[in-house]
Amino acid sequence: MFKKFKKFAAVFAAAGLLGIALSACSTAEKAITEADCGTEEAFCIGLVTDIGKVDDKSFNQSAWEGAQEAATLNNGFAKYVETQDPKDYADNIALFAEAGYNAIVTVGFLMAEATAVAAEQYPDVKFIGVDQFYGGTAANYSGLIFPEDKAGFIVGYLGGYLTKTGKTAAIAGGPDSIPPVRKFIEGFVAGVEYASQEQGKSYPKASSVYYTGANAFQDPAWGASTAQQYLDQDFDVIFSAGGKTGNGGLARTAQKAGVYCIGVDTDQWDTVPEAQACLVTSAMKLIPQGVVALIGQVIDGTFAGGNFLGDVGAAPYHDFDATIPADVKDKVADVTAKVISDEIETGVAQ
Repeated sequence: MFKKFKKFAAVFAAAGLLGIALSACSTAEKAITEADCGTEEAFCIGLVTDIGKVDDKSFNQSAWEGAQEAATLNNGFAKYVETQDPKDYADNIALFAEAGYNAIVTVGFLMAEATAVAAEQYPDVKFIGVDQFYGGTAANYSGLIFPEDKAGFIVGYLGGYLTKTGKTAAIAGGPDSIPPVRKFIEGFVAGVEYASQEQGKSYPKASSVYYTGANAFQDPAWGASTAQQYLDQDFDVIFSAGGKTGNGGLARTAQKAGVYCIGVDTDQWDTVPEAQACLVTSAMKLIPQGVVALIGQVIDGTFAGGNFLGDVGAAPYHDFDATIPADVKDKVADVTAKVISDEIETGVAQ
């Protein structure tokens, strides 16, 4: 059973999505520090990254921004630890649990098993698993999940109207065995196809490739070289998704004039400025808002476990706003609303 934490009415994410008004702390209110964690007066949030870094300008960074925002809103304290090797998941989680942290955010599908075990081991700690579907019954573990296929479909639909060569591609910085990765990519392919049929054009099916090496999400060189292969074949719309691997694809695409690239997870106009020459939008998961909302439930006592479905959308067009035809922007806005409401189905397996 899914619960919605909040519904954003806007079709596209406003540039100031993270501009949640902060509650001013009283001058008499004591600032919480790491030394206070484990005491009754302190609220502490720990975040454990997957093997991607906290400054990946994408997925982990978005979750960390949410944890920091939640700490600020609640006069709490937030700290992260970066995982160097998957075998360290449990130990990294335990660092915060043993120190008396109130809530622990674990980032990524691959951390689901370790998080579920920790939730049983530490019943007094609340766990938020970003991109982790939780099928258990523990009331202290909530999976924050997203309909990535919808975000992928929206930006793929846009790409289907922007392409001049009819050649579009999606580069995934991780394997298709990770459901969020697969859903982003398959959603993009479906969106391009929908746009091509709507226009009565017979584009080739959007190409897609997944990273299957040992350095998933952390191989910008692979992302760049893969993007270059597509550029050499006259592909003119490239969706490059997946941490630093995806960022490498964006940066390389930006080096060729007249092509479009699309980012992922957050508005990468701000996080990958070197891609601005091609970055027309980003397929967004509103991860910070989801983390803030769930931490808020921990604070007010309504946190009940289970799965919470976060919102998705597409980032603003930024410098491309004036060059995209008005009728295309209208079509994308209309399709976005219909995809979000399920009037249009992506056809992607969940």
